[in-house]
Amino acid sequence: MVTPLPRSRARAFRGAARGAPEIPLAVRRTWQDEAAEPEPAMPTHFLCPISLDMMRDPVTAPTGITYDRESVEGWLERGHSTCPVTARPLRLEELVPNHATRRVIQEWCVANRGLGVERVPTPRVPVSAFDASELLGAVSAAARRGDGPRCRELVARARALGKESERNRRCFTSAGAARALSSAFCHLASERVVPATALEEILAALVVFLPIDEESRRSIASPASLDSVVSILSHGELPAKVSAVVLLREIASSSDSLCLEAMSKTNGMYSTLVKLLKKPVSPQATKSALVTAYYLVAHTELAASSLVDLGMVQLLVELLVDADRGTTEKALALLDSLLLIGKGRDEAYAQALAVPVIVKKMQHVSDMATEFAVSALWRLCKNFSADGGGCKAEALQVGAFQKLLLLLQVGCEGVTKDRASELLRLLNGSRDGAECIDTVDFKGLKRPF
Repeated sequence: MVTPLPRSRARAFRGAARGAPEIPLAVRRTWQDEAAEPEPAMPTHFLCPISLDMMRDPVTAPTGITYDRESVEGWLERGHSTCPVTARPLRLEELVPNHATRRVIQEWCVANRGLGVERVPTPRVPVSAFDASELLGAVSAAARRGDGPRCRELVARARALGKESERNRRCFTSAGAARALSSAFCHLASERVVPATALEEILAALVVFLPIDEESRRSIASPASLDSVVSILSHGELPAKVSAVVLLREIASSSDSLCLEAMSKTNGMYSTLVKLLKKPVSPQATKSALVTAYYLVAHTELAASSLVDLGMVQLLVELLVDADRGTTEKALALLDSLLLIGKGRDEAYAQALAVPVIVKKMQHVSDMATEFAVSALWRLCKNFSADGGGCKAEALQVGAFQKLLLLLQVGCEGVTKDRASELLRLLNGSRDGAECIDTVDFKGLKRPF
């Protein structure tokens, strides 16, 4: 069937057939022509020989070749010691800013702004080793005088410069930023009358210049310094709390026994870590608190006992219900460590979600999470008391037997394989009459014993 044309369109077609005048070729334009814009031709000497992109911060080597600062510094950081073009020896200190080329590039960008070219901003002058040493020396002098406000001002300047670029950060690190800042923190903390804002600023700067060396760690691990850190964790602003717990994680994860011993004896250390998990400040703070607690528990059984008394087992179980991968790994590691003591296992037996959550995290998280989950369940089930028997029955109900079988079939090694095999033997003896369920509803779940 042919659809007839409307009268208006039919007249138009008849007019065209009679030789209606056409649009001249000279004025014909299509939508493609209107949308297309000419691209500016970039001069080749604007391009960095390494990245082949337009230079934003051109620097010239003694060989006469101009590079973009980020590209050539990256080249030298990767272990090269020669000019990429001429193969002649080249050192970082020999690079000189090429202001003339930068201004020409900026002028060209402004001239072609109408064609979509963005102007290259004027780069900031990198910090020199002399400037960094001078500023850190001023920080140390102000701290020794007990001048908190001046010290805070200087530290804020150093932190801002360190955050400007990776080159600045390395420059301050090489100049001994960690030692100067940790020493300043120790001096001001011992004064007891210095405003907390000065101490908070130093902690924030230390986080910028991580990692810190042994001398710096032990300065922060002094009794007065740790008391100030705990005070900031309890009463400081949110960014200060994050900086404080990140620094504690850095000190604890070094496994320095002297630092860990000092931390374990600091009043309020355990309660502040538990508080950070009860009332999360940020994901970074939560993970840092878990890592700090883990190393403290590994150092002394007193830490495990204190954390269990403060309700850490229940917090970890609740945290694991919907935690992300990184948090899950760290929470399982800490929970597994707390289950080494009888008090920790008793607390886990009293938690309705403990076994179901541990079994759930055996799969589909990571190999590390699987290792800690299997270990935690093994610690709970190998206890042959009345609670241990109930734990085995509950593990069977939430599908632990099937998951362990699958885990061994897929493949696991070392201690995890041994503990998974032992768990299967333990659970196999309790399978009679046990009802397995494939899915677990964590809401309203009650323990069967």
